[in-house]
Amino acid sequence: MLKRLSDAVRDGDAIRAVIRGSAVNNDGADKVGFTAPSVAGQASVVFEAQQVAGVDAESIGYVEAHGTGTPLGDPIEVSALTEAFRMSTDERGFCALGSVKTNVGHLDTAAGVAGFIKAVLAVERGVIPPSLHFRRPNPEIDFESSPFFVNAELREWSGPSPRRAGVSSFGMGGTNAHVILEQPPAVEPDAGSVADWDVLVTSGKSVDVVSRQRARLGGYLTEYAGRGLSDVAFTLQTGREHHEFRAAVVARSGEDAGRALAGGAGLVSGRALADARVAFLFAGQGSQFMGMGRELFERERVFREVFEECAGVVGAELGEDLGGLLFGDAGELAVSRLGGTRLQQPALFAVQYAMAEQWRAWGVEPCVMLGHSLGEYVAATVAGVWSLGDAVRLVCARGDLMQRQSPGAMLAVSLGEGEARQVAEAAGCVIAAVNSPAQSVLSGPVEAVERAERVVAERQVRHRRLATSHAFHSPMMEPMLKDFERLVSGVEARAPKVPFVSNVTGDWITPEQATSPSYWAEHVRSTVRFS
Repeated sequence: MLKRLSDAVRDGDAIRAVIRGSAVNNDGADKVGFTAPSVAGQASVVFEAQQVAGVDAESIGYVEAHGTGTPLGDPIEVSALTEAFRMSTDERGFCALGSVKTNVGHLDTAAGVAGFIKAVLAVERGVIPPSLHFRRPNPEIDFESSPFFVNAELREWSGPSPRRAGVSSFGMGGTNAHVILEQPPAVEPDAGSVADWDVLVTSGKSVDVVSRQRARLGGYLTEYAGRGLSDVAFTLQTGREHHEFRAAVVARSGEDAGRALAGGAGLVSGRALADARVAFLFAGQGSQFMGMGRELFERERVFREVFEECAGVVGAELGEDLGGLLFGDAGELAVSRLGGTRLQQPALFAVQYAMAEQWRAWGVEPCVMLGHSLGEYVAATVAGVWSLGDAVRLVCARGDLMQRQSPGAMLAVSLGEGEARQVAEAAGCVIAAVNSPAQSVLSGPVEAVERAERVVAERQVRHRRLATSHAFHSPMMEPMLKDFERLVSGVEARAPKVPFVSNVTGDWITPEQATSPSYWAEHVRSTVRFS
């Protein structure tokens, strides 16, 4: 593949060689015959390529010649090369000469690119392959006074650095081409993109093929333990076909990966499911913590860019630095502020939406989704109901309005819906969420929740106060519903492109519900039908 050098360095590509310059001409009008070679035309194109490349002939250690092996063609080619080289040097016998035609024959219209590939490998690896079957030179060629010698054996590259080679290819009718190649620059790996852990995958059309691949890969990684494991993992993931039988290991070093691929701990292998599907699940309030997503933010470009886009909207809406709050000093004040509804909701939304987009960037697309309370906003946004900017603005408004309501409390209890309702009604609160057949959440005024807490404690029922400042999904949210519904009405909404489950009904969301302002207002107040 051809690519601008600066772009290849930026993208961390494996660079085989650099094309310093090239030239093409046609001297057909000056020749006696259609197939006859010409010293003048060939010398001109070689010298022009050197001029374009900005290099002296003396810096070129190898020339991949057109090399037809004919009594007339070879002497003319060497004479032309000598004439071009003599424009900048009088040195003799310093430049190796060869042709891939001695190895593979004449490949007709592919002969030039075959020679190009050979020269690329030579400058990359610093080894010049032999021109086979050479015994003595054509007596018409004056090698003694030329810059050249025929390279008849495998030779380590010697001479000036960086390594440079010329490649010639001549066509009938008078077209002459010459390219100057240079060894690739030393590129340091991008330390910022190297993960602590890497996933190394292999696949094949049978179990035996995968086993052999594992053995070869494990041996390579053990022998070359110092190689960049992230680069190996990336190539295996993106540069290989995905077949039915697969194996994978997660490792931190080539040595660890080698051991695991040999059949040790951590090896996962089997037959890939033809219809494998992925669901995305998003959490609600109470699941936040300081520093959540920090490593993703530091290591993963997509996560960082999406989070920063969300944080930019939060900054404009609330005047708060979301990144500074989450990833800064986890002091008591920061922990307290994150515990407040006003910032808690945008923080959870931003981290989870950025995580979803990171998974999608890795090629993992959800077929269905479910979000708990606030998490349903993430699911709706991933499904395309709102634009990201509009979704963040709604979440900011939702959290801000909730923060203004009277304080309340929430209590998770290990009770089914029926028993939980009895406790809630007796204590003066409501069921905010039914999370499983034996897990519910109660919500209401602080005193009511405390009464419920005493009841379940006396019954020795497992329970836990949630890290929330208000009584969500309870009548205490009703004063904000009209204002919030009015805000949702001002935002463009579209039917979801990915199915997700409604918290309100516990069934699949309908296009009418997803685009209805009254649905999202009811969502604030009603019980979460997560179970």
